[in-house]
Amino acid sequence: MTARPITAEIPARPRMARDPLELVPEVAEVSAALFKATGNRSVPRATISLVQLRAGQIVGSTYLTVLHTGFLRKAGESEERITSVASWQDSPYFTGAERAALALVEAVLQPSAHGERVSDELYAEVSGHYDDKALATLTVAIGQVNFFVPIALIAKPVPGRSFTDPWA
Repeated sequence: MTARPITAEIPARPRMARDPLELVPEVAEVSAALFKATGNRSVPRATISLVQLRAGQIVGSTYLTVLHTGFLRKAGESEERITSVASWQDSPYFTGAERAALALVEAVLQPSAHGERVSDELYAEVSGHYDDKALATLTVAIGQVNFFVPIALIAKPVPGRSFTDPWA
């Protein structure tokens, strides 16, 4: 397989001709259940979106990055907060709870050279900011975005198109 030159234009069409959710309609039920679970208000919607934006950045999905950036803008988040998600560690725009959530998604998605991805210390830090239900919800929110990572990376929906119809 030959690599695409970095200066090549990226086509504005999805890699898969048909929406995988159309081909496997049962996925819609799973998706709806995940959205319902993360919408239980135990974790602020902004925190969930920040975590999911960071996940999209980590896995290298332009579609997920654009999608979650759009969600944050629609929710009224500042450009400073949105654009500094990639460098959250030295950004002054996040609360301690948001920092803990961002550290958690990074630990889950990035290999660790030093043992467990989610250390006991990180777990203690996160659980110091979130009660049991909120921590479970945050865990599901990380799973929710990860549920869509294969679709985003394999099918390659077009970034910036409607979340409900990226194949249009």
